[in-house]
Amino acid sequence: MLRIVIVVALVASIGAAARIAQASDRVAVYAKVDRVLRQPNAGAPDTIQIFGTFSIAERNNPNDYRPAARGYLYYRLPAKRDVARREWADLAAIAGTGQIVAFGSRWEGTPRVREASEPPANPDDYTINTGLTKVEGRTDYAPVRALTEARR
Repeated sequence: MLRIVIVVALVASIGAAARIAQASDRVAVYAKVDRVLRQPNAGAPDTIQIFGTFSIAERNNPNDYRPAARGYLYYRLPAKRDVARREWADLAAIAGTGQIVAFGSRWEGTPRVREASEPPANPDDYTINTGLTKVEGRTDYAPVRALTEARR
C-alpha cells in the first residue's frame, strides 16, 4: 500500500512539474504577421515595422501574456545586426501566410503594440532570443490561442 501511495505521489509531482515547465516561457512575442516594412530599405534595414496581431509577454513574468492586439511593432536594429536582419527577412517571408511565429526575449524587453494609424517614432529595442520560431500546433497555449481566435 505504501508503495502505491509513493508511486502516485511521484507521478503527480512529475505531472505538476511538467505543467509548470510548459507555462514558463521566455518568448517576448507571439505574432501573426500581415506585412513587414523595413527601412531605409529591405537590403540593409535599420528599423522594422511588423504589422499584424500580437500576444506580448508581461515583462519579467514567465507565465502571462497581454490580450492579443492588432497594430504594429516598431524596432531598431540591435548590436547583433546580421542576426536581426536575418530574422527580419524571415518575418517578411512569412508575412501574410497566417503562420504564427515566436521571437524575442521577455527578459530583455517587450515591445509596445502601436495603433496602425500611429506614426512610427521611438522604436523599441529588438531582442535576440532563440531565433524566429514557427509555432506548429500548441493552439491550446493561451498566447497562441489568442492569435488563432483574433479577428482580422
